[in-house]
Amino acid sequence: MNYFPDEVIEHVFDFVTSHRDRNSISLVCKSWFKIERYSRQNVFIGNCYAISPERLLRRFPCFKSLTLKGKPHFADFNLVPHGWGGFVQPWIEALARSRVGLEELRLKRMVVTDESLELLSRSFVSFKSLVLVSCEGFSTDGLASIAANCRHLRDLDLQENEIDDHRGQWLSCFPETSTALVTLNFACLEGETNLVALERLVARSPNLRSLKLNRAVPLDALARLMACAPQIVELGVGSYEDEQDSESCLRLQAAIKKCTSLRSLSGFLEAAPHCLSAFHPICHNLTSLNLSYAAEIHGSHLIRLIEHCKKLQRLWILDSIGDKGLEVVASTCKELQELRVFPTDLLGGGNTAVTEDGLVAISAGCPKLHSILYFCQQMTNAALITVARNCPNFIRFRLCILEPHKPDHVTSQPLDEGFGAIVQACKNLKRLSVSGLLTDQVFLYIGMFATQLEMLSIAFAGDRDEGMLYVLNGCKKMRKLEIRDSPFGDTALLADVNKYETMRSLWMSSCEVTLGGCKRLAQKAPWLNVEIINENDNNRMEENGYEGRQKVDKLYLYRTVVGTRVDAPPFVWIL
Repeated sequence: MNYFPDEVIEHVFDFVTSHRDRNSISLVCKSWFKIERYSRQNVFIGNCYAISPERLLRRFPCFKSLTLKGKPHFADFNLVPHGWGGFVQPWIEALARSRVGLEELRLKRMVVTDESLELLSRSFVSFKSLVLVSCEGFSTDGLASIAANCRHLRDLDLQENEIDDHRGQWLSCFPETSTALVTLNFACLEGETNLVALERLVARSPNLRSLKLNRAVPLDALARLMACAPQIVELGVGSYEDEQDSESCLRLQAAIKKCTSLRSLSGFLEAAPHCLSAFHPICHNLTSLNLSYAAEIHGSHLIRLIEHCKKLQRLWILDSIGDKGLEVVASTCKELQELRVFPTDLLGGGNTAVTEDGLVAISAGCPKLHSILYFCQQMTNAALITVARNCPNFIRFRLCILEPHKPDHVTSQPLDEGFGAIVQACKNLKRLSVSGLLTDQVFLYIGMFATQLEMLSIAFAGDRDEGMLYVLNGCKKMRKLEIRDSPFGDTALLADVNKYETMRSLWMSSCEVTLGGCKRLAQKAPWLNVEIINENDNNRMEENGYEGRQKVDKLYLYRTVVGTRVDAPPFVWIL
């Protein structure tokens, strides 16, 4: 292709959207490297400490969209202490100084302040899209800055963030000229909502496609919003409580019937189940249904709703649906591709709302299923073997048995053979979470058969270091390995240090890793940041105590091209 002008090659590159493929393109020759460098519009950074913003700007000076991740994944399970890091402020400051034409910013598990949002809103005149997922540190004052100053704002998507609600007036900060909104999601906000400002904003946004509301938006306001935006494709319902025959409910039912483009439904944070019938007329078009926060919707009301959803491709649900409800899903939703079943009670408490029977029913009735997250109290090898036979196309399989070390409840055997069947049958499996009573045998299976595996989460499993070694030696494409409360130690950690050069990160907490082992790893692999996280009263572990045999509480190691970070708190020791 060298005989083509650079402009033609750049146009061809525009059709390559995969970050990995773009990276591979840049390695072909110097000419392609240069073309790809200046034409890269979207950049993904899986760890904000793996590279500096200055280095990113030298590599891709013309990018417009940035996705940035901060804390490790186990932060979702409260295993990363508050104050660990992941601050976005240095990134926004560097991008502002460079005058890069940033238009889109997506942040996940990062610390975002009101000052960061204020600077973001004033530094990029063409800024259009802000997506914050599981972030913390900011308030509605920061959102007010985004609303007031980002005149071309198209997307404001706030997913599961911790936000201080100083006042409920931030929606009134959108100027009257703001008409470009496509996505507005503030379902995670706890405070009051300015309903007048919200209704005016929705009414003057003809391109609005996704609207997700918090619990402060009552049913009568929802009815008015739906009447203003019949073009809605994704709807997140906040409060949904009223009498079935009330005037508000009847108005909503009339408005919903006009929303013929609606394809995704979520929310119902507070709901009166008898009102669900208002949505039945449009359920036949739904492809996505998320009721993972709808604790008040269960039993016959929930089942009747699902019976109308014959085109569902994605379903997130609570385990209160029960095995019988999952059987209804299996018989109704033949197009289902992704299922997540969350626990109503994380502590268990004897609840066996869903079991292996529900999982088997889903696998038998939903042949297109390729992604599952399933919380339950019990499982059997026979069920997992059946699931593997019914659904060989899994790319993500995450099974979370809430009671640690729980064996097959019928045979009392470890669940090795069941998970072994999953990795043998599912040739394209990329993400796997294992739980229950497991020995090193399951990790031998994973190392032998999970050749495409990129992310593995392990909890309360294994016997010896050999189990972890089976995984590290066998899974050549492994990028993220997360381990907690398992008996793996220094031998496994140090066996093949070069393996970490191809991985993004390794997390080990409450394992058998020692301070001495971590020191040796840091000496052998200077390209890694080796972080020891110790939350005990004595924040700094004694360097020479017990000759380095002290066990570390949490170990987090990751590749970096910029060396040690400078914002580590006292309880983080970087070797």
